[in-house]
Amino acid sequence: MLHALFVAPYLLENTLRTVRALVGVPGARVGLISADPTARLAAADPALHAAIAGHYRVDDPADPAQLTAAVRAFQAEWGRVDRLIGSLEQLQVPLGAARSACGVPGMPLDVARNFRDKDRMKDVLRAAGLPVARHVAARSADEVRAFAREVGLPVILKPVAGVGARHTVRVTDEAGLAAAIAAHAPSADRPVQVEEFITGIERTFEAVLIDGQPVWWSGSRYHPTPLQVLEHPWMQYTVTLPREPEPAHTRFAPVGVAAVQALGLRTGLCHMEWFERADGSFVIGEVGARPPGVNLMPLMSAVHDADMVARWCHLMVHGEFQPLRRVRAAGTAFFRGQGQGKRVVAVHGLDAAQKAVGQLVIDRRLPVIGQPAHEGYEGEGWAIVAHEHTAEVERALGALVRLVRVELG
Repeated sequence: MLHALFVAPYLLENTLRTVRALVGVPGARVGLISADPTARLAAADPALHAAIAGHYRVDDPADPAQLTAAVRAFQAEWGRVDRLIGSLEQLQVPLGAARSACGVPGMPLDVARNFRDKDRMKDVLRAAGLPVARHVAARSADEVRAFAREVGLPVILKPVAGVGARHTVRVTDEAGLAAAIAAHAPSADRPVQVEEFITGIERTFEAVLIDGQPVWWSGSRYHPTPLQVLEHPWMQYTVTLPREPEPAHTRFAPVGVAAVQALGLRTGLCHMEWFERADGSFVIGEVGARPPGVNLMPLMSAVHDADMVARWCHLMVHGEFQPLRRVRAAGTAFFRGQGQGKRVVAVHGLDAAQKAVGQLVIDRRLPVIGQPAHEGYEGEGWAIVAHEHTAEVERALGALVRLVRVELG
């Protein structure tokens, strides 16, 4: 019996879905570390609460010291902890610190930092001879300006430990540069990541490694890019996972695997964003050593006819993963609110969308009038479509973003 702890900052439905899958892994005794009390779990899912072997509440699950204390409490009660698992990007460094402090197998602190610190990440990749954008972790306004002069505008500014495209800005002129510097306020304690702006088709690369060797990979396509969506609130957003790997994905796969190996991942699932330039060359964007967001886990589940969350949990507990075969294509359309308001006041086009492509929809979370506007680029709702032919998935996604309009007010 392996003793596994899962860190769930708050017991939201998506988190509970992962905990249920982890509890279902054969040969696993599962404990939970969370900011929510055990009573919340008992109220939300009594059966799951009964299946959990232990619960430790912390005030801040992202605090390495509190995580370490929780792990040591489980070690004292259980005798040992064999796995410490978390799915969120922001938890990877605290998890690594707690593993290193408590002697728990898995990704250690130094490797977690390779994935979380975007400047360090690109230094490691460049040293390995892999293609990355020119960059600097600027600790002052003067360093930002010096880098911008060196590479030329436009440049990208973002947090060194950012998540996705949040708080990322593209600067195209001197006025924009001044505004971005003021917004990010770079300092010795809070440097800002500055990178040359890369143009090209943006795709993702997901791979499973076991003992440092690849056993499976997949890849999807963004349309448009997350940064374009953040810059243009009127744009809708789709992610497509084709049935057959695209030629660019197949050519990139060895590069993606080499990147994850260079960063130090031994056993786990990675999520990478990368660009294909007009000349066919590649540039690695950012790499995470955790499950992907933007509905890629349900998309991969649909395409491979397998429960990817359960597969990931089994991988993290037992270090095993059975290769998967693609049987269909799938995609997500995200419905982004239009207007300057803070809440959804109307949703248009649902009936027309249902008539046009409803038969292809396999899951959805539709916007609800009155709900708050979403802060990120994912939007106020989404729908997932699947079909045996990629072209039909692309047609359905196009119809969804054309027909559905969410109004904010």
